[in-house]
Amino acid sequence: MSVTVADICALMESWAPLSLAEQWDNPGLQVGDPAWPVKKIWVALDPLGDLLRSAAGNNVDLIITHHPLIFKPLKQINPATALGADIQRALAAKIAVYSAHTNLDSTSGGVNDVLAGHLGLTSSGPLELAADGVNGIGRIGFFEKPVGLHELALQIKRDFKLKGLKYAGNPELRIERAAICSGSGSSLMHLFLASNAQVFISGDLHYHDARSAEQEGRAIIDMGHFASERIVVRAVVDRINAHAAKLGWDVQAEVTELEVDPFVYL
Repeated sequence: MSVTVADICALMESWAPLSLAEQWDNPGLQVGDPAWPVKKIWVALDPLGDLLRSAAGNNVDLIITHHPLIFKPLKQINPATALGADIQRALAAKIAVYSAHTNLDSTSGGVNDVLAGHLGLTSSGPLELAADGVNGIGRIGFFEKPVGLHELALQIKRDFKLKGLKYAGNPELRIERAAICSGSGSSLMHLFLASNAQVFISGDLHYHDARSAEQEGRAIIDMGHFASERIVVRAVVDRINAHAAKLGWDVQAEVTELEVDPFVYL
């Protein structure tokens, strides 16, 4: 059965409606014609130039990323710039680019639920409810058994195969409840501190976030932006392929292995 870009967009938005996105965000179809046919899909975290160049040589029809290719309104498209070159390359190769960003963070089964599952949290619910009263940003839940902060940090480093992470707080603090936020969670610190969670696990946490946690007898673990979100790529691939098999679509989604954490740990 032939499938178009519009079909895949509809599938993604039945899972992560655009209405769940933050006002500042720009999810959805970034580049391409909804009527273009799709057989091969690559899924990644970031719409990098190397990814687009490789896709053009591998018969890829659609790239789905978490982070949008276009964040802010464009005043010009100049192929002499990195973004302009990426847009030109995608259009020339007829590769559509689609983003599911904060809407995928908030939705049920999205990035935060995948992260909660990998961390072993149970009975988790949104840290901040969305307007629909069901979905929302972040999660808060329980660990099956209480664990010390230092032990938890080591466990996260091992399970996510991290080269390093940061934490702040009493290393012996017993953790029963955790608040989490995939990606950058600093803006949700106030919700963590207003909750009954002992630790906040996220990425891009700041110095003053650490001090605030210390003063409240709490803790934070900064596992990095990349690691906290990259895990959703497999979930997106599995969802598309399961749907395609159910409907008899001639479509195959694949995880790209071309991206790594941009930070180097010494």
